[in-house]
Amino acid sequence: IRFIEFMPFDGNKWNTEKIITLDDILKVAKERFSEENIITLKSKKNGTAKNFRINGFKGEFGVISTVSNPFCDSCNRIRLTANGRIKNCLFSSTETDLLTPLRNGENIAEHIKKGILHKFKIRGGMETNEDFFNEVNFTKNRNMTTIGG
Repeated sequence: IRFIEFMPFDGNKWNTEKIITLDDILKVAKERFSEENIITLKSKKNGTAKNFRINGFKGEFGVISTVSNPFCDSCNRIRLTANGRIKNCLFSSTETDLLTPLRNGENIAEHIKKGILHKFKIRGGMETNEDFFNEVNFTKNRNMTTIGG
């Protein structure tokens, strides 16, 4: 099973009070199954989840902790939206149009490269927690349904 922290997107009634963090999830698991039975698994290269196993049980669980423990420095993901735009970070409102140049017969390789190279260092350019937790910043961003996630 994989848990994902509540993330701020347009239309999802973002509220920091609703976040259940990686630490919160681990606390519950440790209370229920005891700390020594929660095994931290080696992270996958460029993986988004921190993975765990509980002694005596099959399977594992993971937590994608983009809010409480961002993994921006190892993120290698981009998304292509349904309307032909590259989104190089889920938190960024910046997108690169590929559809227009493609329809104009242009080689889109340079546009893709530009979209990737303009990726912000952390959380779509919101480097401070003050910026990140300001809900006004997320009214400019798409909701997950229109991003493709």
